[in-house]
Amino acid sequence: MSRPDENGDMHASSFLHGHNAQYIEQLRHRYDADPESVDESWRRFFASFDEPPTGGPSWARSDWPTDLDGELTAALDGQWGADAEANPIGLEARLRTVLAAGGVAADDHAIRQRVLDSIRAIMLIRAYRIRGHRMARLDPLGLQHHRDHSELDPRNYGFLEADMDRPIFIDNVLGLQTATMREIVALVKRTYCGTFALQYMHISDPAEATWLKERIEGYGKEIQFTREGRRAILNKLVEAEGFEHFLRLKYANTK
Repeated sequence: MSRPDENGDMHASSFLHGHNAQYIEQLRHRYDADPESVDESWRRFFASFDEPPTGGPSWARSDWPTDLDGELTAALDGQWGADAEANPIGLEARLRTVLAAGGVAADDHAIRQRVLDSIRAIMLIRAYRIRGHRMARLDPLGLQHHRDHSELDPRNYGFLEADMDRPIFIDNVLGLQTATMREIVALVKRTYCGTFALQYMHISDPAEATWLKERIEGYGKEIQFTREGRRAILNKLVEAEGFEHFLRLKYANTK
């Protein structure tokens, strides 16, 4: 019986089974110490890797530390890249332009305070983009108790109750040029902490991440269904559950 071509890779690597892990690891140590001490087929196998696996402590690795300029760390440590939307230099320039267009006079101290508010507000928004899904209301029975996350608390960014209604320049980050901290928190909670979870910050392609962000952030972008729409969804779920139950009884122990 001939073996299909698409199974060639599986056949070629079938010996890499969990039961053989210890034996292969021993061969690898022997190969690292003396390549001639193992069979030629194993030498070719180990030599096919680009480089031997790295291990040991992080301070002894050549690829450590990793790049810390990404979105995931910038939201928590404030180390923004040159093109980040909360970059202080660019944000200050845009804020001065907006104030000048509105005929509002502000000295350097007031500008610095406004920029600081803007940066902290955008840091809070990004923290919700990263951690907000952990506070999503996914338990309809209310049995799950959420642990408070300090990075989602405005007080962690210096906003007290007296600061919650002060207008803050956020440069259209949530589709708004200015918003109060109370409005910002309500909007990001509704977006990221609702009855389903959203997290896209792991996406490395900026265009893809922006596409998702623009369709979920802002007012009027909530996903809403009519009564008939909800009934249709429920019917499909019931059909799927019933079909799965039928398969489980009809074809028991079959994958």
